[in-house]
Amino acid sequence: MKVLESVAAGPWIYAAVAASVLLDVFLPVLPSGILVVTAATVAATGGGSLFALVLCAATASVVGDLVAYGLARRGRSRLHRLISRSRRLAMAQERLGAALARGGGVLVVVARFAPAGRSVVSLGWGAARRRAGQFLPWSALAGVAWASYSVALGYFGGQWLGATWTGVAVSVLALFLAGALAAYVVRRPAAPSGAASPVPARSATAVAPPLTPALPIPAQAAVPSPARPVSPSQPPPPTHPAPAPTA
Repeated sequence: MKVLESVAAGPWIYAAVAASVLLDVFLPVLPSGILVVTAATVAATGGGSLFALVLCAATASVVGDLVAYGLARRGRSRLHRLISRSRRLAMAQERLGAALARGGGVLVVVARFAPAGRSVVSLGWGAARRRAGQFLPWSALAGVAWASYSVALGYFGGQWLGATWTGVAVSVLALFLAGALAAYVVRRPAAPSGAASPVPARSATAVAPPLTPALPIPAQAAVPSPARPVSPSQPPPPTHPAPAPTA
């Protein structure tokens, strides 16, 4: 316990948390989450300020996101050339574009918990030339949510198991589980839109309704047209005798 307090106590821990979270967007291998959880575990026993930890981690997260966004926006062509050299990166960029179109800003918050998700989303948002005004609010929300969750894990782990390495390990395990869940949500394929619902086929044993025999249609009798009346004042047409045959 004393070793843990000596490692995570003191004012230098806030600067270490801020630097680790800031550089985490470029170097995802940095243990920024573990460092935040460890500092929060010690702070739960009175060895620091929880509010200062949340403030440092959230601020550094937003600043790092904006730096990555700006670099990707300015060096878009160079980034595309780098991605085109790797088939795996090209496929990841396609999935990211589809995920951004599907999830929008919510994806920024969810990807903050996924391993390397923060880096991919920040760089992808900048490379897509999306407006910074749309990215900043979601980045701030993601930073506050991630920092609050990490500090809360360390705090409750310290309250439950004390400022021990066991408490830190349990809290870090919960952080990794949240990251795995976030990675699954980000990578899952989109549901096909406009898919027609299957129509159940009729059973072959179904009894067809009886057919009604067609009745013969009687032929319509022809109606004679009425004779044209002859006017009494009109004389009958003259008749000419046939010419006699010549010998």
